[in-house]
Amino acid sequence: MLSVKGLEVYYGAIHALHGVSFDVAQGEIVSLIGANGAGKSTVLKTLSGLLRAKNGEAFFMKHSLRAMEPHSIVQAGLAQVPEGRRVFQQMTVQENLEMGAFTQRDRAAIEQGFEHVFARFPRLKERRRQLAGTLSGGEQQMLAMGRALMSVPKLLMLDEPSMGLSPILVNEIFSIIAEVSASGTTILLVEQNARMALSIAHRAYVLETGRIVMSGDAKELLGDDAIQKAYLGH
Repeated sequence: MLSVKGLEVYYGAIHALHGVSFDVAQGEIVSLIGANGAGKSTVLKTLSGLLRAKNGEAFFMKHSLRAMEPHSIVQAGLAQVPEGRRVFQQMTVQENLEMGAFTQRDRAAIEQGFEHVFARFPRLKERRRQLAGTLSGGEQQMLAMGRALMSVPKLLMLDEPSMGLSPILVNEIFSIIAEVSASGTTILLVEQNARMALSIAHRAYVLETGRIVMSGDAKELLGDDAIQKAYLGH
């Protein structure tokens, strides 16, 4: 579904990604793990069209993302839940969700989107008239996920969904990610909490200073000595 080949990305003179290549098949949860500054978020921003690669290529459903505008990438079925949630603070929950559906033209499909999001996130339904800026961190993360789901993505990219959340909320968010996957949405997950990421993923890639240094079955990586020492605190 997604094929990334030799991505080279720069921030000015800083070489952020060095020939990054990976694939995501339909129905998978694939995790990118690595320390802060490894280049994980840069990968997602490049796939979303927010950054431009100097070299390399990314294909989504066989279409090149290289020259596509961000809104066209969303329209094609690739949506991102950004790091730090980035909800529209001065808008209500309902208005935030409507913003997520901006590529949708069919009113009936948008209403169906609301039904699906509210079924998955009952707390958002309770707070639909509330300003997003007054929600707790966990509720804002749910809203950011719901907003992305309103675009009916084929592939959902999540950037650090556990950031700043309590352990109980982290478990809740990850069980929702598993539900979204089970309902047929493919997922690319960027996460610093390597244990949670590997416990939920089918496969994973390890990024270090802009390079993929390891990849494989997520459960095997979870048991790997080097991964345990570097990322799991053993």
